[in-house]
Amino acid sequence: MIRSGDAVQRLHKYKFIQILIVGLCTAVAGEVKITPFGAELFRIGLGAPVFLLFLLYRRSLNVVVTGIVTGAAVILYRMLLLWLNQPEAFSLLDGFRIHAAGGLYYVVYGSLFFFIKNRLNDYQPLVLGFVVAAIDCLANIAELSGRAFIYQAGYSHRSAGIMIALVAIVRSFFIIGLFSSISISRMRTIQAEQEKRMEQMLQIFAGLYGEAFYLRKSMDTIERVTANSYELYEQLKSDQLNGYGQTALRITQQFHEVKKDSQRILAGLLKLFDTEVVTEMSLKEIIHYVVKANSEYGNMLNKDVSIFKDIDVNYETSSYIPLLTVLNNLVANAIEAIKIKGFVSLKVYEKDDLTFFIVTDNGRGIAEQDAELVFEPGFTTKFNDKGIASTGIGLSHVKDIVRSFEGSIQLTTQKSGINSTEFTVSLPTNKIRKRG
Repeated sequence: MIRSGDAVQRLHKYKFIQILIVGLCTAVAGEVKITPFGAELFRIGLGAPVFLLFLLYRRSLNVVVTGIVTGAAVILYRMLLLWLNQPEAFSLLDGFRIHAAGGLYYVVYGSLFFFIKNRLNDYQPLVLGFVVAAIDCLANIAELSGRAFIYQAGYSHRSAGIMIALVAIVRSFFIIGLFSSISISRMRTIQAEQEKRMEQMLQIFAGLYGEAFYLRKSMDTIERVTANSYELYEQLKSDQLNGYGQTALRITQQFHEVKKDSQRILAGLLKLFDTEVVTEMSLKEIIHYVVKANSEYGNMLNKDVSIFKDIDVNYETSSYIPLLTVLNNLVANAIEAIKIKGFVSLKVYEKDDLTFFIVTDNGRGIAEQDAELVFEPGFTTKFNDKGIASTGIGLSHVKDIVRSFEGSIQLTTQKSGINSTEFTVSLPTNKIRKRG
């Protein structure tokens, strides 16, 4: 077992390694440079932009320590290059005097950056660009002052201040813009991933809601069968048919065990729909997820199905799971009814005190003799290649969910001209709309 002290030491070691990497990368990038004053005494290179980019991305690092280490790394790296280029004339002291002010730039930069580190998210990109440019200017002034102190001389270039300010603004805004673009791209990627996970979660919840609803209904049936079976046992017992009575009692006990097991399963499912944590979703969001999920379902079935939506009303609802369950089943059935190519339309509007959800398709339609049976339990017209009837909660359970909200569902078919099948779900608005 790792002790907390060892874990802290490893963390500090890992961060120091990162700081060393920042210093090395900055030192190497700094060699891509220009010398505006015609000598090696002062340079404008890529080291500062790279250093700023690291500070923006690795905010967990101590910026003061990072500045000090980076300054030391820059001095040592430049002295190494000087020794490699002029080994005979190289002097350790002269090398340090030449490049010490270059290292001072990063020390000052890191120290000044410390004061804005915890407020980076509070600044707009434009304001942050000017703040960072000011830090860059001050660090450059410190570097020039250091060189003037070392060489006991100043710079006579009148344009030095303007050039320093201009370069600081250009490279600061370039890095802030690059950082903002990358951050926005990452945020969009994360948002897309979160939306995908949300969609998957909603589809799972919608399926579980249907199964939970079906299980609760089955438990009511089991309860009635258990009671009837026990009444049969009592009747057989009073008629002194003890053998049959014992059989009826065993059946009653078995039904009772099934009921208890079903209760445990239902309790686990209902934990997923905790009413204490109410989450709302707008009707537009619900329709968005229904259209997106079923478009992918149509593609999976190798069908060219266009799904159109027409939303005339939009409000928040906490009953999004049952609505997703109902609409997903109706739209999925519509897609399955289309042979190769067709359309499905989904219209939502409010009239009087009712909210209507209308799902229409131009599939093969429903036979007239089946129109009155589609809502009956166990009825299906869909079978797989092996002749096994389709599973799912089916239209009978869709109807039960709709009725649980005191709503209604109607079927309209048209065979003349273009085939069309239309399911109209009407729900009392006050039953599904968020109050308050």
